Amino acid sequence: MQSYFIGVDIGSLTVKVVLLNNHLEIIGQMKTRAGYSGRDVANRLKEQLLTESGLKEQDVRSTVATGYGRVTFPADREVSEITCQAKGIHHLFPTARTVIDIGGQDSKVIKLLSNGKVADFAMNDKCAAGTGRFLEVMASALEVEWQEIGEIVSSSKNPTKISSFCTVFAESEVISQVSAGTPKSDILAGVCDSVANRVASMTRKIGLEPDIVFTGGVAHNQGVVNALAKQLGYPLLVSQEPVITAALGAALLAREMNKV
Repeated sequence: MQSYFIGVDIGSLTVKVVLLNNHLEIIGQMKTRAGYSGRDVANRLKEQLLTESGLKEQDVRSTVATGYGRVTFPADREVSEITCQAKGIHHLFPTARTVIDIGGQDSKVIKLLSNGKVADFAMNDKCAAGTGRFLEVMASALEVEWQEIGEIVSSSKNPTKISSFCTVFAESEVISQVSAGTPKSDILAGVCDSVANRVASMTRKIGLEPDIVFTGGVAHNQGVVNALAKQLGYPLLVSQEPVITAALGAALLAREMNKV
């Protein structure tokens, strides 16, 4: 008999929902901006996912919620994002020992044991530096979409140096560079290097060990991927859809709850 499980990740900026069956197949996945109420958005995505999959609420055996808004969602269990990221990444990349997760409002580095359990982690959630929000602010100052950063950076010849980790001061530096006529590609390359420096420092503090997986929304930004790989001296593994890995981990944990 087929069984289904749902993982919900209510992040600060994005809500992700993954539908999994008992054969570990992802039946469907959805993501969108969190908006004012992450809970309402998560419920809407879940209902839409079930409808498109031809399923009903009673077909789902269990649901696990994670992320900032996990306590607001009516799930069978709430699990920390650290644990869910570890679970999802180990499922996709069994050889992973270091996970770098850069989301909208925070960045995390997770050290994994060979069985996928969390050995240690470090987290930056007090400052926007080294996060997706930092990139959004800088992109806005340069009047480009943050999704375009990776492509623009690829043409950089002489990356600038952004000396401040503070988002406000870094934005002032960027504006000064614009006034000086510095090409956008070089400024954005400097912005990517700034994010990479911050995260690489945090990674080294808990002990760098390959294989290294880069996840979270910022993993879509090739400029940051390249800058971080250069800083760490190792290639980075990136899943096809790095935004949903914590939601996938939540769905896997929901499945484990039922010992399928």
